[in-house]
Amino acid sequence: MGGIKTAGDLVLRMQLAEGMRITEAKEYVAEKLGVSTYDLCDPLVMTDIRDELGLGIQMPEVGTPMGIAAKMLIAEELDITINSVERFKEKVGLDDDDEDEEE
Repeated sequence: MGGIKTAGDLVLRMQLAEGMRITEAKEYVAEKLGVSTYDLCDPLVMTDIRDELGLGIQMPEVGTPMGIAAKMLIAEELDITINSVERFKEKVGLDDDDEDEEE
């Protein structure tokens, strides 16, 4: 599974963040993205899905989420905490309490 070309980075995040084994992590990511575990390895399918959800793609176009913006969407989509996202939110004064009040 090849990183941002497919879903390797997302699967790895689940392995590291939740201590999942690779099969369990693949199933979790596939379920969250609404695809089969086979589709996680298909670069064409995953490029479309990642672009649609803003999860970062290999050759991003102007206006698509990149860097920390893509990481924030990944954390939200997979229901995980990413330390760099949390540190960014603290530095810019974003926290979950402010978001809840706006909704």
